Amino acid sequence: MLYHRIAHTDLDVSRIALGTMTWGEQNTEAEAHAQLDHALAHGVNFIDTAEMYPVPPRAETQGRTETYIGTWLKARRCRSQVVIASKVAGAARDLDYLRSGRVCLDRRNIALALDASLRRLQTDVIDLYQLHWPDRHANFFGRLGYEPDDSAFTPIEETLEALAEQVRAGKIRYVGVSNETPWGLMRYLAAAERLGLPRVVTIQNPYNLLNRSFEIGLAEIAHRERIDLLAYSPLAMGLLSGKYLDGVRPANARLTLFKRFQRYNRPQAEAPTRAYVELARRHGLDPAQMALAWVNRCPYLGANIIGATSLEQLAADIASIDLELPEAVLSGIEAIHADQPNPCP
Repeated sequence: MLYHRIAHTDLDVSRIALGTMTWGEQNTEAEAHAQLDHALAHGVNFIDTAEMYPVPPRAETQGRTETYIGTWLKARRCRSQVVIASKVAGAARDLDYLRSGRVCLDRRNIALALDASLRRLQTDVIDLYQLHWPDRHANFFGRLGYEPDDSAFTPIEETLEALAEQVRAGKIRYVGVSNETPWGLMRYLAAAERLGLPRVVTIQNPYNLLNRSFEIGLAEIAHRERIDLLAYSPLAMGLLSGKYLDGVRPANARLTLFKRFQRYNRPQAEAPTRAYVELARRHGLDPAQMALAWVNRCPYLGANIIGATSLEQLAADIASIDLELPEAVLSGIEAIHADQPNPCP
């Protein structure tokens, strides 16, 4: 395993992080514990979760993922060996079962969400606490065509002050953002500098061969401000493995089970996906490992967040850290991207 020191922190994290959003929906508690055991045994020390997991989110399962991690931490007594990242939900109309009121990124919501996460995780501190998505109207989760909207949202300064309060209380160590835009990230950085508040140290956004939109506006910020990218959906919800080509829907796979996941399940994704899969196979590579290895080499990457529903998938994903892509493969990837860039932003 390779490790990386998150800039502006003392966190040394594995370049492969373990994503957890299927635990409690597609995976049982025993399966979650088995994945955690396997990951830790193979050098993965970075675990990413969220208060709203598992996904798809619903009241009946909310918080189950963190609960499974908490029971594992208690049973294995290994809290000092892992870095735990979690997230607080931003404004959303379909999460009214959270906190019996308006969900947003204000002081009340952050305090209540954090305390609940700490109880479920059975820990006193979360190493990296992230804002899952912005409160304001913005382009994230694949939304295109920005439409001006002056609806009220929690001021960024208020959100940062609420996080600072929890840092001072010792309940979180560092803060990050997720699904954020260039404007939002720069506003967070400016507010932190101006007011002496906690500096955002990571940004968790999608990054994969079908969605390289991070490179357009956020990559330069990540590079110049030393904000590490935590790349999620590195396999574009499994499409880049090739298992969904030609309309195939494997039993118990995510896109088979849940119709809501349409971000990468688009007609325009079929041709480039096929091209990436064929490129991998021409060079004797597993398509999923090629896609992950490409993310692993990103110069501003903090960690590549993988997710799996089986130990076999997990082992193959972790092994991608040892794959060096030949120049012919890298050139082929760029040629496919140039022909159809970002089909699934």
